Amino acid sequence: MDRDDGFEPRVGRIGRDGRAVSLGREFRNRVIKTRNLTRGGKAVGSKPSSFTGSRLGRGSGAGTVLAARAGVAGVRGRRVMVKARIVKLGGKGKGAAVAHMRYVQRDGVTRSGERGEFYDGRTDVTDGRAFLERSDGDRHQFRFIVSPEDGMQYDDLKSVTRRLMGQMETDLGTKLDWMAVDHFNTGHPHTHILIRGRDDQDKDLVIARSYITDGVRERASDIVSFDLGPRSELEIEQSLQHEMRQGRFTSLDQWILDRREDDGRVSVIDASPERQSLITGRLKRLESFDLATSDGQGYWRVSEDLEPALRQLGRRGDIINSLRYDLSPDGQGQLLDTVRIHDGGELDNHHPNHASVLTEPITGRLVRRGLYDEFEDRHYLVIDATDGHAHVVDIGKGEHTPDLTPNSVLRLAPKTVELRSVDHTIAEVGATNGGLYSVELHLNHDCNAQQTFAETHVRRLEAVRRSSGGIERDRYSGEFIVGDNYRDTALAYERQKAAQTPIRLRCCRPSS
Repeated sequence: MDRDDGFEPRVGRIGRDGRAVSLGREFRNRVIKTRNLTRGGKAVGSKPSSFTGSRLGRGSGAGTVLAARAGVAGVRGRRVMVKARIVKLGGKGKGAAVAHMRYVQRDGVTRSGERGEFYDGRTDVTDGRAFLERSDGDRHQFRFIVSPEDGMQYDDLKSVTRRLMGQMETDLGTKLDWMAVDHFNTGHPHTHILIRGRDDQDKDLVIARSYITDGVRERASDIVSFDLGPRSELEIEQSLQHEMRQGRFTSLDQWILDRREDDGRVSVIDASPERQSLITGRLKRLESFDLATSDGQGYWRVSEDLEPALRQLGRRGDIINSLRYDLSPDGQGQLLDTVRIHDGGELDNHHPNHASVLTEPITGRLVRRGLYDEFEDRHYLVIDATDGHAHVVDIGKGEHTPDLTPNSVLRLAPKTVELRSVDHTIAEVGATNGGLYSVELHLNHDCNAQQTFAETHVRRLEAVRRSSGGIERDRYSGEFIVGDNYRDTALAYERQKAAQTPIRLRCCRPSS
């Protein structure tokens, strides 16, 4: 080269043969995206987006930088899954918080199968009730589930959690009032972290969305990577080979979804033979679940419900793992062949596409109560039923179900979704008044109706309007705009309510 600027770098990773493997357009796009994120803006020439508030709150700067770093980070970093939820504590929220605390602290969650204990930054056992008393009057609470992929290599996760919380305090610029409990009752050790929604100045704690979605995960990944070192080529290959056979949503599935074209097809052709082999193997595994089909020419069509179906299957696997000793007559952890899981989905623990909706009432002895979805606080009951089967039934939000004593005899029946008589009346009034409803229009429609009776219809409409958003109310006249399809809107509202509490439960005999 006879010029100083004649050198042209070719960015890429080093393959097994020692040659550089170009990352091509995908890598360039990541670099451009990272540059724009660190500048706090968009690509040149892009249109300004609408305000989302994603950068409001503490930790917005750290969250943006960490999100950008994640976009160009290599695959050698230790992976950590983080789920986050902000829970309002007003109304029934306080009771739901008490129930949530009780069930994440339940029996059988430690390595030795004992009851979980909350800990904080100073002590290994802290008082959960005192935490809730301090939270009295708080507007909200933060809940995190932190699950390192290599969590089984730790005797416990306290050290990881405490360092993570210390780093979060630095990033957010405030002390945090928190407590946590570790769970080892599934194949993926994880930690539940509860954080008060108040900062060290006793003001509402607002955390930037970017930090919640990306910052916490990247900080946790840094800690685990520091402890265990970067992932080796062998570990990465073994991890991907394991993912290829998994009955849950994996990073391979996310890659498949990212590659899916508008017509739903995915091409397995890839510059990397290793990745092409992994993706092909994963698609064949998905084919056994009836979630993917091959056209025989290098293209596969994947189901629109791929992600929710696999996540549901993963939750079922976790439930089965947690029930090994409850359903084992010999104490050796062998599952009974009579388990039936009812969660309203299309997957079954014996065959993925066997419908599992509870369609008939069952009666039996309550074996245990647990969390079906720890993040959404959905509970399940295990019933040793009179039909000879052990039934696992999703009963919905824990706050809507009373405390139940093990060995009680219960009768569970599916909840029927149907319209109420008031819905038919509202639809009739709307049909004769151009899609409008009001008390006055109701009384004109039915001269025998009383005003107090008509007002019950207003309360029904307000409930449907707040929940579904399919109904509007004129701010001046007070009339409801119900349209021509009010019955469909009301039925959707009833389905939404039934999803929260899908089961009717009656206690036939308390435990003695």
